[in-house]
Amino acid sequence: MLTIELINKNIPRLQLDDSISKALQLINDYRISHLPVVVDNTFLGLISEDDLLDAEDEKLPIEVLQDNFLNAPVAGNVHFLNAVSNSIQFDTTIVPVVNNNEFAGVITITDLLKTLSNFSGADEIGGLIVLEMMRSQFAISEISRIVESNDCTILHLNTTVNNITGMLTVTLHINKKEIASIIATFERYEYNIIYSFGNEKFENEINSNYNHLIHYLEI
Repeated sequence: MLTIELINKNIPRLQLDDSISKALQLINDYRISHLPVVVDNTFLGLISEDDLLDAEDEKLPIEVLQDNFLNAPVAGNVHFLNAVSNSIQFDTTIVPVVNNNEFAGVITITDLLKTLSNFSGADEIGGLIVLEMMRSQFAISEISRIVESNDCTILHLNTTVNNITGMLTVTLHINKKEIASIIATFERYEYNIIYSFGNEKFENEINSNYNHLIHYLEI
């Protein structure tokens, strides 16, 4: 998904002659950290709540704070993950988008989180398995084969590197919650499983059979 597709039309834009008090009120109303300042569809930058609060006179126009504007938009034709990185880098709750050198609008952090959730498959039913290994040990073909040998499919795979240890963390989102057999196979191949979430079907069957036995004996 491209950034231009996530534009939130509800967030207002400021002009240079708008007062500091007006900007503060809008930031408070919309519960955001910054607001875009635009003149004739030209993006001048984001003005922050902190800079507005530091102003000596709220009756002054925001133009007096122009040196503090944050001018770091993303293009409208790039992947939305660029907007996620922008928000993290500049610590903003909105990300300005420029399309063909004109201000297109902003993306809110709420919309980014929703899109990121869909992108990562967080709302899809299934199990999670997290592996830890040396980067040299990572073989996606073998990991896929282990999962598929248990009649399952990898919905999403994500990797991160621990900056301290250099170890690679591999997170697998599986299409089924019954992951006991997959875990057993990974352990048989001596993979280090640091976390798993799903239904332990085999254990549940044992517990169910045990409960049935106890019920039968009580009768």
